[in-house]
Amino acid sequence: MDNASYQREIINHAGLDMLNLSMSQLEKAKEAFLTHDSDLAEEVINTENRVNALDIKIEKDCEKFIALYNPVAIDLRFIMAIRKINFDLERIADHAYGISRYVVDVDKSIPKHLIKAVEFEKMYETISSMFDNIIEAFENKNVKTARKVFKKDKIVDVINVNSFNIIEEEIKKDNTIIAEALILFSVVKKLERVGDLIKNVAEEIIFYIDAEVVKHKRKK
Repeated sequence: MDNASYQREIINHAGLDMLNLSMSQLEKAKEAFLTHDSDLAEEVINTENRVNALDIKIEKDCEKFIALYNPVAIDLRFIMAIRKINFDLERIADHAYGISRYVVDVDKSIPKHLIKAVEFEKMYETISSMFDNIIEAFENKNVKTARKVFKKDKIVDVINVNSFNIIEEEIKKDNTIIAEALILFSVVKKLERVGDLIKNVAEEIIFYIDAEVVKHKRKK
């Protein structure tokens, strides 16, 4: 293995680490939110420093690779994709941080009937499945698996759109839950954004594997 291939492999492993770390952050944030576990939420908040450090490392390694090897073709597409993927994963971790902050900063847990009404767990399970898809796609260079994300993101979008009316109706029934309902609505919006970011990651994986710019094709 030449030096450029070795350095690319290091960047690839760091990208996989970032995928797994951001997924772990989101999983813990969800669990902390559902159980109102402030200790677990604090763990997510404290781990944000590790996320940021890995983000900076990947960015610096990519810049170094470009400077040293002047990559072209698949190597250039790989570096371009990794930088965009890294950016999106860091934003996903930011959303996990934001969800965890609610748990730490707000005394009350969200009423279980509200969580059930908006299909929160179905939404998260869909996002978790999307995460599994992009990790497998990235690790095994599997375009077919990456494409599974697009259909699942539509499920997330529907739940997000429906959540506003559902929460509005629940508040009409009981106006004492306004604060908790608004927090839940905000968390649902964060998860919807996570779904969009995972979709972005899937597009970048496909771009660097097949040189297929999915965003442009799907707009036609």
